[in-house]
Amino acid sequence: MTKIQLFDTTLRDGMQGEGMSLSAQEKVRVAHSLDELGIDVIEAGFAESNPKELELFGLLASERFEHAEIAAFGMTRRRDSRADEDPGLRVLVECFAPIAVLVGKTWALHLEKVVRVDRQENLRMIGDSVAFLVARGKRVIYDAEHFFDGYADDPAYALECLVVAAEAGAETVTCCDTNGGTLPHSVAAATAAVASTLAQTGVQVGIHCHDDAGCGVANTLAAVRAGATHVQGTMNGYGERCGNANLVSIIPSLQLKLGYECLTEAQLATLSEASHLIDELLNFTPDPDAPYVGRNAFAHKGGMHVAGVTTDPTTFEHVDPIVVGNGRELLVSELSGKGTVQARAKDAGIDLDDVAARRVLARVKELEHRGYHYEAADGSFELLLRKETGEYEPLFRLESWRVIVEKRADGRVETEATIKIWVDGERYVRTAEGNGPVHALDKALREAIGEIHPHLRDIELVNFKVRILDETKGTGAVTRVLLDASDGRAVWGSIGVSENVIEASWEALVDSLEYGMQPGRSAQPHAPQPARTAPHP
Repeated sequence: MTKIQLFDTTLRDGMQGEGMSLSAQEKVRVAHSLDELGIDVIEAGFAESNPKELELFGLLASERFEHAEIAAFGMTRRRDSRADEDPGLRVLVECFAPIAVLVGKTWALHLEKVVRVDRQENLRMIGDSVAFLVARGKRVIYDAEHFFDGYADDPAYALECLVVAAEAGAETVTCCDTNGGTLPHSVAAATAAVASTLAQTGVQVGIHCHDDAGCGVANTLAAVRAGATHVQGTMNGYGERCGNANLVSIIPSLQLKLGYECLTEAQLATLSEASHLIDELLNFTPDPDAPYVGRNAFAHKGGMHVAGVTTDPTTFEHVDPIVVGNGRELLVSELSGKGTVQARAKDAGIDLDDVAARRVLARVKELEHRGYHYEAADGSFELLLRKETGEYEPLFRLESWRVIVEKRADGRVETEATIKIWVDGERYVRTAEGNGPVHALDKALREAIGEIHPHLRDIELVNFKVRILDETKGTGAVTRVLLDASDGRAVWGSIGVSENVIEASWEALVDSLEYGMQPGRSAQPHAPQPARTAPHP
């Protein structure tokens, strides 16, 4: 198996994407996560380019990594100057990072309109800069910016730029599709030419792609098959414009599909966790449809699909989800068959025969026609299963609830809820104030039964979504409320549907608490997420 060197540029190139912002301390956490995943080289950014980068490199200098090496990014020397006098190169020499990444030009268009140097001076800039750093003990990766555009314009000159870097001592030369518009067949042909040209030098060929044509991952795979063994990208495809090539998709495709060695099996099994952790640090919601690691990557909805994976997972799954740290999820909807229902019941520890499964399925189809959506409400669905099999025990019996929302002349809004419930033959009446109707109802309910069920203190609302189901009816439309709750171990969803948004919220709230209190409750099929504080509706 050919070993692939994995180079992550999330902390440098990835940070150029819209909405990307991490503190220096958070970047250190990302670096450790990448190290634990098994990334070989972490490009931390421009050393000392701004106060945050200065702080980051200061922190990284005192950190210890089990596997990864830190690289600092810079540019070739300025035109008409000496390498040993260039301030940017001197920063790279003084930086603790053992690897220096140099970006330089290969495309005549940029020589003419951006840096305004002739072709020979550009070659001298590349060679002088690489040689200067190598002479001072740095290992150099040369990133040939806009290489594929330059190769399409003048193949001989583009290759000459790489040969100069190699002869000056670069250990790796990286072909960059900086504009992200090259297609896989062109990437493969150009990379093969590079690999052939440098075959006798021992220099490693690398690939760095952007995703502007939607081909970042495909271009990277094509380059590796053509001879590249150094792969650059970002976690989750972060980056400027349409993003960089997504390492989270590239790594398992190279290892599981093409047979290249990227990570150990144990490291690959942490891929989903690493992907979601970095999303969380950036305050992004993990993409549920992301290949390999998304919540829906191995979700099955149609009855035939569920029947197939239940019999043999390879019928509808291209890899085993466990290999990448993900899990299979069987979605319940009006498209489901009884096999889906029975599989979900088995996961919950509920014995469901064929007759009961058909009854549950009929009930699901009826409720989904009214606006329920059980794919996102696994907690409510399990309660439905228990109700249909007679295993359901309610936490309480409702007598009534009432919510008062008062808007005052001074602009203040106050909400008060009163509930009347029965538990074990005893009547409880509680009133509570909250930031909104659901918050007030939640507080009143917890005050009423919190001492009887102390585990309720561990259950928190972490998300609240409201959707109008029939927009033509305006404020009189039926609304669907989806709640996510967590006890710190797992996250589950519950649902309520009503023409009254508070009634729909109450229904979802009660389901979320009742599910959380079920004995022997099964955890969410996908990886649990940390609880977040959600605004109180």
